[in-house]
Amino acid sequence: MACMKLGSKTDAFQRQGQAWFCTTGLPSDVVVEVGEMSFHLHKFPLLSRSGVMERLIAEASDEEEKCSICLPDIPGGAKTFELVAKFCYGVKLELTASNVVYLRCAAEHLEMTEEYGEGNLIVQTETFLNQVVLRNWKDSLRALQTCDEIISYADELNITKRCIESLAMKASTDPNLFGWPMMEHGGPMQSPGGSVLWNGISTGAKPKNTSSDWWYEDASNLSLPLYKRLISVMESRGIRQEIIAGSLTFYAKRYLPGLYRRQGANDSNSSTCLAPVASGAPLSEEDQKILLEEIDRLLPIQKGLVPTKFLFGLLRTAMILRASPSCISNFEKRIGLQLDKATLEDLLMPNFSYSMETLYNVDCVQRILEHFLAMDQITGGASPCSADDGQIIGSPSLTPITMVAKLIDGYLAEVAPDVNLKLPKFQALAASVPDYARPLDDGLYRAIDIYLKSHPWLSESDREQLCRLMDCQKLSLEACTHAAQNERLPLRIVVQVLFFEQLQLRTSIAGCFLVSDNLDGSRQLRSGFTGSTEGGWASAVRENQVLKVGMDNMRMRVSELEKECSNMRQEIEKLGRVKGSSTWGNVSKKFGFKLKSQMCSAQEDSVSNQKNGSGKIEKLKGKAQEKHKS
Repeated sequence: MACMKLGSKTDAFQRQGQAWFCTTGLPSDVVVEVGEMSFHLHKFPLLSRSGVMERLIAEASDEEEKCSICLPDIPGGAKTFELVAKFCYGVKLELTASNVVYLRCAAEHLEMTEEYGEGNLIVQTETFLNQVVLRNWKDSLRALQTCDEIISYADELNITKRCIESLAMKASTDPNLFGWPMMEHGGPMQSPGGSVLWNGISTGAKPKNTSSDWWYEDASNLSLPLYKRLISVMESRGIRQEIIAGSLTFYAKRYLPGLYRRQGANDSNSSTCLAPVASGAPLSEEDQKILLEEIDRLLPIQKGLVPTKFLFGLLRTAMILRASPSCISNFEKRIGLQLDKATLEDLLMPNFSYSMETLYNVDCVQRILEHFLAMDQITGGASPCSADDGQIIGSPSLTPITMVAKLIDGYLAEVAPDVNLKLPKFQALAASVPDYARPLDDGLYRAIDIYLKSHPWLSESDREQLCRLMDCQKLSLEACTHAAQNERLPLRIVVQVLFFEQLQLRTSIAGCFLVSDNLDGSRQLRSGFTGSTEGGWASAVRENQVLKVGMDNMRMRVSELEKECSNMRQEIEKLGRVKGSSTWGNVSKKFGFKLKSQMCSAQEDSVSNQKNGSGKIEKLKGKAQEKHKS
């Protein structure tokens, strides 16, 4: 820390209890009371340097030679006045970044101008401030910290503003473009050419590049009012928003311990420079609440400025501390902008309300999702293709809306076991995701199945209403197989699942025949141009055999499904004979399709496809044998 030496005399002050005495050999003729401390001094050194002391001594003088003066409002208190008294006596003292602000304000308060002596305290402190302190990052920071206790005096003399401007200027300048300021920050000394100095000798080595977050930790030592003013000045100087957001993140993690309670040590979303910093006494809950609301005001509402996990930490802390509704709403909006970057663990926020209706805060997730969907609509987010297009399934780069749909389905599966979760709330969250956002409904089916298992008391109508959320045509074959055997699903849903599963198998079989036709055509085309070798035809025969085995397996599966549907139809007919002859007709109408006609059509198509497929395979085998003989 830089310093400036004043005075030349040896220290002649001694302290005895709560009193200071000047041991110059002359008896003191004035007592100055500053707080609980009394200074036994002499009139002449004081009145020759200070206009205020001159007037007070004149007013207090009477017939007695010794007078008493009280200075209750001197900036810095007794400790600062001790230094002022030493300056008046010409005793050696040092101006530093830690005491220059106090001395400058005290000198102004006591009117220690050039009128009362050349090189008075006002001039000395101003010179040190401007030529030494404000040119150095560490000293400017230290001087700004001392402004807290005497902020009104420091603001009046523009000391606070000058320190903040100095810090903002240094923070907004790329430290890699110059070497000298980084020496002030504590880095290695550098020559004007940029090489590292060792004992004043250039080593030729170049210093390492410094990242733009080098000032985060130093700035976090400031009190909240001064930190706010520093950030505001930095924004006015055009510092990038992501740098400002990084500093706010560092500051919040230092003074809000609840933010990183659930974050792992190897969190990939948080930088090592943003690790929590040990600080002094923790803030009270009220101070933490004030800090949280101020961070909300300072943090820009912009996507990607801070990690999503950090925003969820701010939101949880705001709920715990009962922050203002606007503060909570703003954090929800920020999360909604980048919900596609969230994880399932982030969404699982406990319900901190007094009612405790549900284990997790489903309403909050609903609002966050609504913010995301509103922004996605404004920005014109691309709608993913359906499962039939085959462009989303297995694609390495999913659209944000598809990622959010998968995230919400996973969240629904996690909260579904909560017996206090009402059906309308579950339905509202599931239905909020657009249909086009789900390439497959397997995740939604899993969540619905868990909810039905955890809520066995639901009526049949409620079960059907819940199952209408999913589209049976968008279930994979594995999900269809599970749903067909799921006793918790309503009968109507099971029949629909069986129907669409059979439809998918028929489509797959037709696709296999199409592949066979294409293979046949391609073999003939290639033989017409270049001829085929025996090995080529052997390969074709093997491929046809593999296709035949696959089609046989599919036929067996279709046959099993037809038997299951037939047995189900017989059971329903038995019920119909007991309750009335018109029951089967009503059931057929209720399911919305003619099951019998569909089954017959499926059987006819299956038999036709079997004949066509067998004929094509025999044809290929005959050609292969003829080629082999020739």
